[in-house]
Amino acid sequence: MSSQNPYRPKPPKPAAHGQRAPARKPPSPQPPVAKVPAKPLTEAELEQLEALLDQVPPPLEALDLSMLDGYLVGVLLQPKAVPAFQWTKHVLDGEEGRNPPESFDSRPLMVLVKRRYSELNQAIVDRQWFDPLVFELDEAAEPSEVVLPWVAGFALATELFPDLMREDAADLLEPLASLYMHLDPDDLEDADELLEEIETLEPPSDVAEAVESLVRSSLLLADITRPIRAAAPTAPPARRGPPQRRRY
Repeated sequence: MSSQNPYRPKPPKPAAHGQRAPARKPPSPQPPVAKVPAKPLTEAELEQLEALLDQVPPPLEALDLSMLDGYLVGVLLQPKAVPAFQWTKHVLDGEEGRNPPESFDSRPLMVLVKRRYSELNQAIVDRQWFDPLVFELDEAAEPSEVVLPWVAGFALATELFPDLMREDAADLLEPLASLYMHLDPDDLEDADELLEEIETLEPPSDVAEAVESLVRSSLLLADITRPIRAAAPTAPPARRGPPQRRRY
């Protein structure tokens, strides 16, 4: 199989503003986030971050909180570190990355975003469980509907920064299928093998299972793009109970 990956998902457009909705050269290490502590965001700070994203002025289309979280993971799983000036602009304006007006102060928002970036980076480095920011919509919502914004954010990152998708297709097949099974098949271009793999997967029975699959797939991808050198085998990360606000 070719070492060039043929999978090119078309990430769904960001939600409307304010809506919820074996040997290889070692990769470049992800850079530390300057002057930003890796202290996890509290529930109050997550609410603040959500509110600040909602305040990004049009015509910019800021990522919503769940899409942002998947986007950050997609950025962090690149085999070469993405410079902050490249990925941060898409937080404020999804696909186009336009600059905000001078009257808008994005610094408080970006401080929280970089805190979350650092938190996710540490979890990926340590191969530990992290809590994806996904939220239940209503009792009738299917698990795929709940995790779709997160997966869409991840897909956006791989579209903007395609180095991850250039890894060996055979290695990527299983974890990508587990993630992209939540996308509309029409959003996958030239991905016959991926679609065939998705067809073999059982849909998650509930939101908790869908969320656990997000973390598992992300860490499997980290083993490919950010391998741990001479690391002893470790047990799979223990899943924590769901946090508050019905977030998993």
